[in-house]
Amino acid sequence: MCDVIYEDNHLLVAVKPQNVPVQLDSSNDEDFLTILKNYLKKEHNKPGNVYLGLVHRLDRPTGGVMVFAKTSKCAERLTNQIKNREIEKTYFAVLNGVPKDRRGRLTNYLKKNEKENTVSIVPQFSEGAKEAILDYEILDSKNGKSLVKINLETGRSHQIRVQMAGINCSVVGDQKYGEEKEKCKLALFSVQIKLIHPVSKKVYTFRVPPPYDEYPWNMFNVSKYLLL
Repeated sequence: MCDVIYEDNHLLVAVKPQNVPVQLDSSNDEDFLTILKNYLKKEHNKPGNVYLGLVHRLDRPTGGVMVFAKTSKCAERLTNQIKNREIEKTYFAVLNGVPKDRRGRLTNYLKKNEKENTVSIVPQFSEGAKEAILDYEILDSKNGKSLVKINLETGRSHQIRVQMAGINCSVVGDQKYGEEKEKCKLALFSVQIKLIHPVSKKVYTFRVPPPYDEYPWNMFNVSKYLLL
């Protein structure tokens, strides 16, 4: 439940399991932030409260690599990198259908319904609309499904799921935005984060694979594309 792949005095990088909330929500299910704080308390024998800065999020059903700040100063610097679009976030997804263009950029305006916890594509000047931009590339396709690599330029709630559904290629396993009959985990995974270390200023790349052996990932040779 706590797969830490990198840690120093400033950063903690870990793999969030699918269907675990990033932070405590109304479900009161165990959340990833608390799991990691408990890890730090135990690993470093720290009494009392442990600081761990949450600088970005993943939807509950999405798994994959996340970076956290161990100091407030690092949290501020990472947040600024995200605002300035200096952090590169790459996802793999398996889609129902095959986008008509092998590579493409999707730009939409999204609005969240907080009460329903849903997001929809709306006209640009709608009240509360936020710009959402992503680039995608088809890596492989078979049996009416496609494996795609997605680079997020913005980080809106449910962004990839909504934008892909908007081109009639919903993410496999998406019960919320797809006409989904298959009961499998959401086929969306954060496979890579590239950032500038907030203290050393070196460029770090953290990469993890999606669950190779699970459907629908096992339809494709995912490892072949992970170094792209």
